Amino acid sequence: MSPSFRLRATNGGRWWRLVDAGLVPHDGMCYQRRMTDGDASYQNILYEVDDPVAVITLNRPEHLNAWTGAMDAEVRDAMTRANGDRRVVGIILTGAGRGFCAGADMNALDALSSGGGDIGRDDSGRQRREPGGRFPQRKTTAGSTGDFDGRLTYPLALDKPVIAAVNGAVAGMAYPLALACDLRVVTPDALFVTAFAQRGLIAEWGLSFLLPRLVGPSVALDLLMSSRRVGGEEALRLGLANYLVEPDELLDFCRRYIEDLAARCSPSSIAVMKRQVHEQFHAGLGDAERESQKLMVDSFQRPDFAEGVQSFIRKRPPEFARLPLDGDGEQGNVS
Repeated sequence: MSPSFRLRATNGGRWWRLVDAGLVPHDGMCYQRRMTDGDASYQNILYEVDDPVAVITLNRPEHLNAWTGAMDAEVRDAMTRANGDRRVVGIILTGAGRGFCAGADMNALDALSSGGGDIGRDDSGRQRREPGGRFPQRKTTAGSTGDFDGRLTYPLALDKPVIAAVNGAVAGMAYPLALACDLRVVTPDALFVTAFAQRGLIAEWGLSFLLPRLVGPSVALDLLMSSRRVGGEEALRLGLANYLVEPDELLDFCRRYIEDLAARCSPSSIAVMKRQVHEQFHAGLGDAERESQKLMVDSFQRPDFAEGVQSFIRKRPPEFARLPLDGDGEQGNVS
């Protein structure tokens, strides 16, 4: 893909300075809209399912979708609902308005810096409750370190691919969240900023692992130490992004990607390969090869193998079963 992109000049004013800092202003008014799907209503996100795609939209656009305790719980709940919905083959995570997520809400950071905040509490100060307790738990292989239980890295544990549709600023704690998605599709307006060193902080929520595995340790240190801004085109060159598209094509591109997976690929195979890539990154080559041999034998026993062969021989589209399979339960993990 090599279309020409029209880059728009960016404003050097207050908005960019706030994004550089990983902060956004908060005027005490929370921009909220309620979206109901089934039995769940959310105050800080939008959630919609249009077979085979689930879209989760961070929905505080007046604050560049700054992250709060309530948003944290809602996103995790929506991710887990999508993972357990047979209509859904893939999940898109994006932001409303001109930003993906500009990091933690400034009120929360101000309270933390003064010793009065608690990251485990919601916006009203109550202890944050995870909705329904429905969190993805990866069926790990022997010797697994449980790396998929992280606060922001749990998308790695989902059976279904998660695409970050990055339409603007990705700052602070939104950085590891975006990198914990399986793919990142960005526009020229995308902006990745760490800002941790400028705030007297460190690479949080697993970023010290996720970033170097994508761009290498030297580039990772450059981005973390300098806190410099990385736009969409550079993100593609560095390996932070998989695809670069125009802003008005972003969601359509992501939808088409998932629709193509749904039409041509086995959801069970995708789930197993996703687990292989993320878990075996820790393993030695010998361990990875031995596990892959076992998984290949298991795949020979699945109906998807017979369907894949027959659809190829008969030159027809495959008809693979959606996840979760019968008997897998809500989490739908494929081992």
